[in-house]
Amino acid sequence: MSDAPAARPAAPSAQTAPPLATTAKPVVGVLALQGDFEAHARVLARLGARLREVRTARELDALDGLVIPGGESTSMTIGIERERLAEPLRELVLRGLPVFGSCAGLIVLDREHLGVMDVLAKRNAFGRQVDSFESDVDLSGMPGGPVHAVFIRAPWVEEAGPGVEVLGRVEGGPADGKIVAVRQGCVLATSFHPELTGDHRVHALFVDLVRTERAGRTGAGTEEVR
Repeated sequence: MSDAPAARPAAPSAQTAPPLATTAKPVVGVLALQGDFEAHARVLARLGARLREVRTARELDALDGLVIPGGESTSMTIGIERERLAEPLRELVLRGLPVFGSCAGLIVLDREHLGVMDVLAKRNAFGRQVDSFESDVDLSGMPGGPVHAVFIRAPWVEEAGPGVEVLGRVEGGPADGKIVAVRQGCVLATSFHPELTGDHRVHALFVDLVRTERAGRTGAGTEEVR
């Protein structure tokens, strides 16, 4: 589990996304080898997803999306190799499975690890645990104002290829301008931990992507989740 600071109180209702439309609840896996996967699971359930903890390649079957949580990237990478998950994960991304990585999840997705995002993440870029901090970050195309972001031994994106959309940067301080949110196709990643606040907009963006991609595969319509 994460040794994160206490979560902020829930954001105002204008910043908390309502349940989204779908034909049936999408099945979203959360990689549960290490890290605070349970916090992601709670948010995803709030947004109408069916959750599956993923620890083996078999548990990747029939997913509509996957979250790679924060934690310790070296331990997570060792677990991925131990369970022989690297190649199945790469194949799923190549087939268009939406994936969201936060903090260590961003590192796992980069060129030097799974290689499914054309980015290079710098580990512990903002400093050690004692240097953890919170900041408001403007995300491109995100309604409702800045997202309150929690950074814990966080990476930043040192390099981003031409096919990568930069969604957010830190503003002010010694790290001014550093990239902390990116998207490449169906892969979304943040340096920060959106699961630790009451603002569900980043997860809602991901779940909406999951539903859109699934609808494109199946040709399904939409109906309201109750």
